[in-house]
Amino acid sequence: QVQLVESGGGLVQPGGSLRLSCVGSGSAFRDYYIYWARQAPGKLLEWVSFINAGGEMWSYSAAVEGRFTMSRDNAKNTLYLQMDDLKPEDTALYYCIACPRPNRGCAFAEIRPWGQGTQVTVST
Repeated sequence: QVQLVESGGGLVQPGGSLRLSCVGSGSAFRDYYIYWARQAPGKLLEWVSFINAGGEMWSYSAAVEGRFTMSRDNAKNTLYLQMDDLKPEDTALYYCIACPRPNRGCAFAEIRPWGQGTQVTVST
């Protein structure tokens, strides 16, 4: 399975923007459907967005729809999450997580974080 490493988090004021990156190892990156997920302190892991292997189909949770944009560049083995109009409730540790089998989607309940994640804090 492809291994993913997140980066790009930081401290931002409400209404600000950040772009997260997720770099995958090996040529298999292009074969995997991938989620962005987040976990706030004391809360369960929450799905944020989902993209298919080719990058032609994606979906977002209601909490981020219209503010976040997910994309991928398979030539660079990189996935992005552009986050605009950030709110304090977006504060969390963000993970990118691949589905377990290549060229197949998966339910959110099937996946668990693998990497360290990247911290996003939205505060004045």
